[in-house]
Amino acid sequence: MSEPFDAAARLNVQEVTEASATRAVFVMRDCRVQSARQRKGLPDFPCKSVGIVEYSEFARAVDPRIRTRCIACPPDPHGGDLWCAWEFTVDEPGSEAR
Repeated sequence: MSEPFDAAARLNVQEVTEASATRAVFVMRDCRVQSARQRKGLPDFPCKSVGIVEYSEFARAVDPRIRTRCIACPPDPHGGDLWCAWEFTVDEPGSEAR
């Protein structure tokens, strides 16, 4: 759908599968770290906690209103067509709790 937003895009296969004014979904199709571990017969690296910090802080730097949610990331089960997926959302103006 659109170009990934970081330097890791040159090393990993990633894409934004949904994008609107209030929601985006970022998917890592092939992760060089996880693929290397797989080739060596090692288990998935449980990177979810790292991703939560990395993607949440990156999103916050772009716009403090952005909320980040992990859809799937090791150690969570993940489909064969992705390693991890992340959702970024911003409330529409006027939708805040009063």
